[in-house]
Amino acid sequence: MRVTGVAVTVVEVPQTAPLAPYRSHLRSSSTTQSAIVRVDTDEGITGWGEHNINFLPDISARRMEHDARAWLVGREAQNLNSFHQHCPLETRLKSGIELALWDICGKAAGTPVAALLGGIIRERVEVAACMGIQTYERAKEMAAWYVAQGFGTLKTKAGANMQEDLEMVRGVRDAVGCKLKLRIDPNRAYSPQQALELCRQLEQYDLEYLEQPIPAEPLSDAAWLRRQTRVPIALNESVVGPASVVEILRADAAAFILPDTHIAGGILPCVTIGRICEASGVPCIMHCGHDLGPKTAAMLHVAAACPAYSLANDTTYYGLEDDILTERLTIQSGTMAVPLQPGLGIEVDPERLARYRIDC
Repeated sequence: MRVTGVAVTVVEVPQTAPLAPYRSHLRSSSTTQSAIVRVDTDEGITGWGEHNINFLPDISARRMEHDARAWLVGREAQNLNSFHQHCPLETRLKSGIELALWDICGKAAGTPVAALLGGIIRERVEVAACMGIQTYERAKEMAAWYVAQGFGTLKTKAGANMQEDLEMVRGVRDAVGCKLKLRIDPNRAYSPQQALELCRQLEQYDLEYLEQPIPAEPLSDAAWLRRQTRVPIALNESVVGPASVVEILRADAAAFILPDTHIAGGILPCVTIGRICEASGVPCIMHCGHDLGPKTAAMLHVAAACPAYSLANDTTYYGLEDDILTERLTIQSGTMAVPLQPGLGIEVDPERLARYRIDC
């Protein structure tokens, strides 16, 4: 089966309260931007993919589409190993195409992608609600809302101000106690010494983990921080592919690993990371880049097939005003069902794709 066409559409979908406005120490936003990839084949099978482009400068769907067509058209659609070995495209675009190729493979075989990855070991995947930085009072209100919605895990942004971080954590715990497992993500905001001070004050709040509080390099800083505190340290920005995970594990730099398809290069690298961590006894959590339906579905298939992804995986999907799918994915009691239709198990709605399209 050969690729006959590639299309890339950039879309922007509004977020709703209580997700919006989603504030990190870097920026605030009330919309989700994503690139939707369509790959057509000579057997009439179409695959859909998605890659994150939030907050990137000079985004051009035309340029991405031109580059993708120039390399991909005429190539075998079902040889994912060859794709990963030879594809020269930028990693995000490569990942969006790769998701579409997995969708094609599943549709051609008449089976869900998770079955192609080795089989479904969990039909429902637990998800962690992700929220932006909040005040003490607002954190109390939102924590109660998340519990009422059935979530068991909450991840918050952090890093603008250490005292603000501590007040937000205190607000969550004052509102709901330990009904929510709690994760804090400062996105590399702190120096190692600042992160250690934060950890010492966070120890009383029983975090599930503190995610990437310091810069991604050197790994020796993360290893040092782990030895100084009882707060578990997770790494995300340090995870750029399977080889980086091997280095993290060798350095004993993380208790948890968070890959993402748009950083690692697609589904297959995230599965490989999961296998490495499974063998090492280190849990994995799929990271979220404010994902729409195709990328969220990809997360569900990876988590469904890989034992290492046993904890709640990140999502902001609950906070989308709409999606570009014909039928939205649903969250029930903090879990999402793995789509069981062939491929990724989703279909893109052309009308919604056109409605949210950005001309670029």
